[in-house]
Amino acid sequence: MTGEFSTDWLGLREPADAAARSTDLPGMLRTGGTLVVRDLGCGTGSMARWLAPRLPGPQRWILQDRDPALLAHAAAHVPDAAGDGSSVTVETVEGDVTTLTAADLSGVSLVTCSALLDLFTADEVTALADVCVAAGTPVLFTLSVDGEVTFDPPHPLDAAVAAAFNEHQRRETGGRWLLGPEAVGAAAEAFAKAGAAVTTRPSPWRLGAEHAELTAEWLRGWVGAAADQRPDLATDEYLAARLEAAAAGTLKVTVGHQDLFAQKD
Repeated sequence: MTGEFSTDWLGLREPADAAARSTDLPGMLRTGGTLVVRDLGCGTGSMARWLAPRLPGPQRWILQDRDPALLAHAAAHVPDAAGDGSSVTVETVEGDVTTLTAADLSGVSLVTCSALLDLFTADEVTALADVCVAAGTPVLFTLSVDGEVTFDPPHPLDAAVAAAFNEHQRRETGGRWLLGPEAVGAAAEAFAKAGAAVTTRPSPWRLGAEHAELTAEWLRGWVGAAADQRPDLATDEYLAARLEAAAAGTLKVTVGHQDLFAQKD
C-alpha cells in the first residue's frame, strides 16, 4: 500500500476532521476493562487525540503506519488520559496496514482508521472485514471520502472536475485497483456479509471563510488529481478562480465523507 502524507497537511486538516467525525458512533462500542485500540494508518495520531478522551480507560493504543517519522510524532502526541481520567499508553508498529492478521487482533478491543479506506482495494477490504469479524473485534472507520463535493457559489466546471477526481481515486497503482469513493459502501457490504452489524454516518467537511488555508491546500490537491486524470480540462483557470474566491472568503465547500462502525452481534 502506498501513500505519503506530510505532517503539515495532516495538521492543517485535523481541526476539520475533528469537527466532522460522527460523535455518536464511539458510544456504540461495548467497553469494560482495559481498552486496546489498534489504529491503522495512524498518521500524526489525530484519531487517538480525538477518540481517547471520548472513551473510558485504561486504554492501550497500538499505532500502526508505514512511515516511521509519523509513528514517532504520533506516539509523542497521544493524550495521557482517557475520558474518565484513567491512563492511556502507546506502542507503535511499522508496517503495511492492508495485511492485518488474527494474531494482530489478539486482545484488541477496537480497530480504527481515519481517511484511509479509499486507499484499499476490494479484496483488501473484504479480508479486513473477515479477519475483524472472525476475531470479534469492532471497527470504527472515519472520514472516508464518498465522492460528493458541493461549492457555493457553483462553477460550470465543478461537476467535471469532481468526476475526474473520483476516477483518479479509483485508479490502478502498483497492480492494485483502489476503491476510492466506493470504499465505504464496499466496507459496509463486506462487514455485513461477514456477520457484523454495520452503522454509517455522514461526516462532511464544511469549509468556509475561516478555513481559507485548508480550503486552498485541499483545492490544489483535488484539482491536481483531476488534472492528472483529465489533462483536457481547463483546470489551471478553474483552480485560479477557486483559490481567489477562497482567499476572499467568499467560497464555501462541502466535502463528503462517511464514518462506519461495525461489530459482531
